[in-house]
Amino acid sequence: MDWLALMNHTVNLLAPALWLALLLPAVIRWSTKTGGFAPKYTTQVVVLFGVGSVCTVACLALLGRDGKMLTYLALVVVMASAQGWWLREKRPRGR
Repeated sequence: MDWLALMNHTVNLLAPALWLALLLPAVIRWSTKTGGFAPKYTTQVVVLFGVGSVCTVACLALLGRDGKMLTYLALVVVMASAQGWWLREKRPRGR
């Protein structure tokens, strides 16, 4: 496999994590009133993309192949949990 094919496979492996990392903070900001405690959009995207990439690669190692529905289910659950945990930790304690 040459480097171009390797890059193509890598981009396609991480594409679902990237799209979910781009959309999840935007939907959260649109659908809820996060107030002043929400982190920057770019910071959220970078952290969620990292979490999603680790999840996708771990599922690839555990399941032996990419593209299984269990991988996508795990990706959504892990990234949504990370987003929810992060917003809960950033919230001020007084209220």
